[in-house]
Amino acid sequence: MDKTGIIVVSLCVLLLGWWFVEQNKIAQQQAHFNATNIVAVAQNQLTNAASPAYVAPVITAPAITFNTNLAEQTLTLTNGRARYTFTSRGGGLKLVELLDYPQTISQRWKKTKTVSDSVASLNTRAPLPMLAVGGDAKLAGDGIFTLTPIAGGIRAEKSLADGLRLVKDFTFSSNFLVNASVRFENTSGQPLALPAQELIVGTATPMDVDDTSLTTGMMWSDGTSAKDQPVTWFSGAGFGCMKGAPRTESLAGSNNVVWAAAHNQFFTILAMPQKPAAQVLARPVTLPAFPNVEQTASTVLPRGVETALVFPAQTLTANSSVERQIVLFAGPKEYRTLADIGAQFKNRADDVMGFGGWLGFCAKPLLIAMNTVHDVTTLGYGWVIVLITILIKVIFWPLTAASTRSMKRMQALAPELKLLQEKYKDDVQKLTKKQWELYKLHKVNPMSGCLPMLIQMPVFIGFFTMIRSAIELRGAHFLWVTDLSKPDTLFMIPGLDYPFNLLPLLMGVSMLWQSHLTPPSPGMDASQAKMMRYMPLIFLVFLYNYSAGLALYWTVNNLLTVLQTKLTRNLKDPAAAVVVTGPATNPALTPLSKKKK
Repeated sequence: MDKTGIIVVSLCVLLLGWWFVEQNKIAQQQAHFNATNIVAVAQNQLTNAASPAYVAPVITAPAITFNTNLAEQTLTLTNGRARYTFTSRGGGLKLVELLDYPQTISQRWKKTKTVSDSVASLNTRAPLPMLAVGGDAKLAGDGIFTLTPIAGGIRAEKSLADGLRLVKDFTFSSNFLVNASVRFENTSGQPLALPAQELIVGTATPMDVDDTSLTTGMMWSDGTSAKDQPVTWFSGAGFGCMKGAPRTESLAGSNNVVWAAAHNQFFTILAMPQKPAAQVLARPVTLPAFPNVEQTASTVLPRGVETALVFPAQTLTANSSVERQIVLFAGPKEYRTLADIGAQFKNRADDVMGFGGWLGFCAKPLLIAMNTVHDVTTLGYGWVIVLITILIKVIFWPLTAASTRSMKRMQALAPELKLLQEKYKDDVQKLTKKQWELYKLHKVNPMSGCLPMLIQMPVFIGFFTMIRSAIELRGAHFLWVTDLSKPDTLFMIPGLDYPFNLLPLLMGVSMLWQSHLTPPSPGMDASQAKMMRYMPLIFLVFLYNYSAGLALYWTVNNLLTVLQTKLTRNLKDPAAAVVVTGPATNPALTPLSKKKK
């Protein structure tokens, strides 16, 4: 495949990836689950169960209800970095507020805005608290627990009519960790059947009205690899128009659930049981509307994903008990913090951050480099991105310069290649042979022109993955940008109600400038050359509403490439000069046009 073919294929693959993300976003926005929808979904599943392409999930009712006639008791504790609110309804952790992380205000110009002095919170407006016990109505009763302070934490306890007693202890540790135990005690003198239990990990919820839900979902690990179930999966999102049936539940694992998490883009609730759980369960839930947001008939309520650890049924002998010990992490997806707790609890920070697989190959070193440069220079993260982009460009300078020289030689050979194409137009095999003989004679590698692009593509994908999950960029300022993790919307275009994002426009202009400075490959027809020249406009469409951090990186990279192209063009290449002046200086290099005479 020649240079043009490789470039086109690479761009197509990348564009398909972007298209897939955008399609998932559309599918998620169109999905609206409420109580009526859930009934309809269950009916659809029964109807579609006969289809061989559809596998109906196992439906398990949460079986947790609260006696609303009894007042809710809450206890709140803080350790300086987080505020923990416990509730008697379900006897669990209702809300975690992260005092170091403000609630980021949307950059879009809308009529309603988030309260500016609020802090980021987890399990917000969720129907159940963390470590509520479900799975069977026998385990809940009226759902009301008694809360009492204990040394370093909180105790929630409840006695049921059959002699079963539930005791939950929560004690605080460092790094946003909470040590929890859930104990089932048989206080009767008879054996007691303990049903299968669902221990609620928490609910992944969007942070505000403009928070992306593409990275909201459930994640779990068997200790070797992690699996992610995004919220779009429950709405039946698929590839393009191939949308499947909505799902109401995801059940996975086989006595190998080492940890499970309910996460959004920048925060996570992570549960690490002392012994692996039997399974992990996830359900989509409809959340109350965001406060201070005007409700209309077309308003789509936010959705979250409720995650639970499933433990098997067993029999408790008289006056015996069984205890589930779980470490909860409720905090930011900050790599250094997750790496610290990962060393202790066999948790893979790379998986929680979304750095697993080939997409995250370069994301981890880029994030480490970004934080290191920030710590050393104390620059803002916007300037850090600029500096890292320059450093990467310097590292790749020799490779890019060599590629530019090769392209100049290829341009010098263009007349000879055209003559070969005319002479051997009916013999493709011989044409290819003659072309390679010409390349070898002039020491030109036609593949070297696209080599820098192929090598730098993982860096771009790494930036894409890293910027998508780096909480350091959340609320980070740069020039007119007030949040590098979101689009840099300056205003809404009057009459269109569409955001005006400046950085993506600058990125598109710089890409067009760069493409116009890059000469087309020899043999490329005019239509192909024109398509390649205006290909950047497609990237502009796909990236227009993405984070400002990625647009900043790509804009700076494009400007540096333009500068490098101009500098390299002014450098004389002796080899290219030989190609052009070869017939006069070396008879062995006489071109075909001379031989024909």
